[in-house]
Amino acid sequence: MSLENQEISTKFHPLPCLFTIASLFCGFYSILACIRGDYVLAATTILIAAVFDGLDGRVARLTGTTSTFGMELDSLCDMVSFGVAPGLLAYFWALEPYGRYGYLAAFLYIATTCLRLARFNSQQSLESSPKNFTGLPCPAAAGMISSMVLFSSYLGIEQDVKHISVLLMVYVLSYLMVSNHTYLSFKKTNHQRGRSFQLIVASLLLFILVAAEPKVMLFVLGLIYTASGPFLGAYKRIAVIRHRQQDKFQAKNNHQ
Repeated sequence: MSLENQEISTKFHPLPCLFTIASLFCGFYSILACIRGDYVLAATTILIAAVFDGLDGRVARLTGTTSTFGMELDSLCDMVSFGVAPGLLAYFWALEPYGRYGYLAAFLYIATTCLRLARFNSQQSLESSPKNFTGLPCPAAAGMISSMVLFSSYLGIEQDVKHISVLLMVYVLSYLMVSNHTYLSFKKTNHQRGRSFQLIVASLLLFILVAAEPKVMLFVLGLIYTASGPFLGAYKRIAVIRHRQQDKFQAKNNHQ
């Protein structure tokens, strides 16, 4: 790497880094809320952290201030906001009664978040602009845990939740983050006029639905996105099997 490129990669850009630090603060505040037992507030601040996490990259790209320093800072902050904070939230909120299975599930979630971020950074260094994510993004996994807390509060069961589905969900999220399932990335949008207008309309309708019932819709949207990876993988496998069967059938007809 030349001296000029090294200076660019390590250059500090205040504006996007402020959004990244804001995401870190939300994760830190979520941990404090967990200690106080205010799980709804802890879940809400994690979701706010996800908003800041989405903004910092966009601000950096729009202002032309992307750098290796910013990427590394983002990963370190993500480890706190989308690894430690949701892991502690899940443990104190629902996993503590399960004893060793509970704290091992929380630790597994934090460890797989760390592995997910390390793999993402290594892929970023090899690919200049990956179109999709390999494995469930850690902000989405953290959002799934947070939206589950908010949805439970909507149903009136926010305290002393001991249902085994929460334990299983944490294990599933941990697996999906380090899996090879493909998840769609919404960082890059198609700038064609027709599709841009349709995207604006769809975004407006989605915003109205979320604003009407945020606790319900955030959980539903998170569940759909979390399940999209395995379903997309199963669809591709079925398509490959059908294509092979069609090739074999055509080969038999040609042979006859």
